[in-house]
Amino acid sequence: MATASDNGAITPPDAEKEVVVDAPPAEMIKHVDEKILKHSHDADAALKAFEGYEGQTIELTEETRKRLLRKIDMHLMPILCVVYGLNYLDKTTLSYASVMGLKLPYSDDKLNSGIGITGSEYSWLGSMFYFGYLAWEYPTNRLLQRLPLGKYSAFNIIMWGIVLSCFAAVENYAGAIAIRFFLGVFEAAVTPGFALFTSQWYTRTEQGSRTGIWFSFNGFAQIFGGLVAYGIAVGCRKHGTSLEPWKIVFLVTGLLTSSIGIIFLWVVPDNQLNCRWLSKEDRILAIERIRMNGQGVGNKHFKLYQLKEALLDPLAWAFFFYALIADIPNGGISNFFSQLIVGFGYTPEESLLYGTPGGAVEVVALIACGWAGDRYGYRILISMIGLTLALIGMILIVALPLSQNSGRLAGYYLTQASPTPFVAILSLISSNIAGYTKKTTVAAMYLIGYCAGNIIGPQTFRAKDAPRYVPGEITIIVCYGVCLGILLFIHVYCVMQNKKKVNIRAAPEYVKLDNQEWLDLTDKENPEFIYTL
Repeated sequence: MATASDNGAITPPDAEKEVVVDAPPAEMIKHVDEKILKHSHDADAALKAFEGYEGQTIELTEETRKRLLRKIDMHLMPILCVVYGLNYLDKTTLSYASVMGLKLPYSDDKLNSGIGITGSEYSWLGSMFYFGYLAWEYPTNRLLQRLPLGKYSAFNIIMWGIVLSCFAAVENYAGAIAIRFFLGVFEAAVTPGFALFTSQWYTRTEQGSRTGIWFSFNGFAQIFGGLVAYGIAVGCRKHGTSLEPWKIVFLVTGLLTSSIGIIFLWVVPDNQLNCRWLSKEDRILAIERIRMNGQGVGNKHFKLYQLKEALLDPLAWAFFFYALIADIPNGGISNFFSQLIVGFGYTPEESLLYGTPGGAVEVVALIACGWAGDRYGYRILISMIGLTLALIGMILIVALPLSQNSGRLAGYYLTQASPTPFVAILSLISSNIAGYTKKTTVAAMYLIGYCAGNIIGPQTFRAKDAPRYVPGEITIIVCYGVCLGILLFIHVYCVMQNKKKVNIRAAPEYVKLDNQEWLDLTDKENPEFIYTL
């Protein structure tokens, strides 16, 4: 049970054991002194905003809620969307470069040659990004908790742009491997950081759609990147250039990213407390607006018991295994989609152009499923629609003969609906995992699974299987099927946990504490916490 020490700090509930959610509520919190908790350094940073407001009622009218939401959306969503699109584009620039001369062997004319890599080396280039991501994922999540969230995120955006630009100077395979590794290191902060921004600024009923919107810019990036790469390739062919086309692609995307990172540093605050585009009064109201989340806006104190709870939580492991298995297909397709389209019978230049409609499919699927999930309250079940479409698409690619180029290309477009459950789970980390240390731990676990899957994925596309890559495609079909089963488990588990919480709150001895939402309790500790479905 939670107890207060002599110096005012709060000792976590039995720090050596997992909190049992269906324990008698009185046993969980009856010894907590509310006044001590309120001033404890272990509570959420949101409590500081309410100092001096004791005894006062802060009311939010519907008009004020809408006004705040419009202001938050106007300032945060555009920059989050653009940066997340660049996050995807920077990873897949390698795929464009692969059909623009990167893989060509050296020749006497250095300006018209690649870096001399083989098919298997290209697969390892695809995987190496995720080795860097994997190595730095947990440390960067701890830094996201310890350091100012907005500033640390901006630093990583600027740095990965600089690193990507350096790819234009690469002259051999070893240099390319180093660039891909450090690109993964700096991009490791983006997805967990954006999940924290979303939980920090938006209510649970808004998080699914907002996550879907900024993640959907992966699709916009695919459209934008394909058009830019196609334009560069055609322009270089017609007019010539002093730089190879694939080098220009890396320079354009890298320098654009760093420029946007500088804007991010100015626009995005660390939290509501230091937001320059909100008045002092609106900062308080913006925090009050998310009280219903039961999660606060941030806590810089590492709590060992929350780490242990995360590692013992079945929901956290379901998230992990979904990310691991679902991203084996993602790792293969994202690095080989240009070569897959070439294998359908199209030219390299056509592959750059014909890959863009897949981005449109992803955008529509993510926004539609995100909106419907929030609207009807079943994020996971609705997200399964996108994965089912992707499964059908991959079956078309495998089953149709080589002569059916259009049908196989349509199958590829359907596979681009596959991220809908990944995004739904990402939004569930925002809304269904409470306790700041636990949230950052679960986010790290999820993205470690993501990295591992993306490392494995390119290895299933072996050079000897070109141009059809049938073993890799069958692997994708199996992975999609397993993932559908994991999604069903997550939905059922959350339903069961909510029923347990109802029984706890209905007990006669249960008493809700003042400002319980700001005490940095985990989702299991807090009887008031309701899991979003």
